[in-house]
Amino acid sequence: MALDQSALLNLLGDLKLTDVTDRIRVATETLYQELIDAEASAFIGAAPFERSGDRTTYRNGTRPRTLSTTAGDLDLKIPKLRAGSFFPALLERRRRVDQALFAVVMEAYVHGVSTRKVDDLVKALGADTGISKSEVSRICAGLD
Repeated sequence: MALDQSALLNLLGDLKLTDVTDRIRVATETLYQELIDAEASAFIGAAPFERSGDRTTYRNGTRPRTLSTTAGDLDLKIPKLRAGSFFPALLERRRRVDQALFAVVMEAYVHGVSTRKVDDLVKALGADTGISKSEVSRICAGLD
């Protein structure tokens, strides 16, 4: 579902009101949301409020998802379905730690750092929740 001209003008007006550093985040968030909505429409077989014989199910609200990017945290809305499930191919399922952080955890594991110290290290790198010992084991399972 593409943005129509009035929606683009509204977006441009909103971008003008934001500071320069936030413009990239807002534009990226809008792009991601449009791509997610387009994929959901293709998956369902109809756009929102569209009647179609090809429709496989109906939308049933959205669930929030925060995506951390270099442009900033993007607040996205993932469509829920009445029957079945949908998750956009653009995002990764259950991704809680960035790939760079995975590398740090694996490096610490290889050097014999204890899980408690790995948890402290992850917290120091900015992940407020830290990391559990089972999560460290799951990340490092590919090393064995």
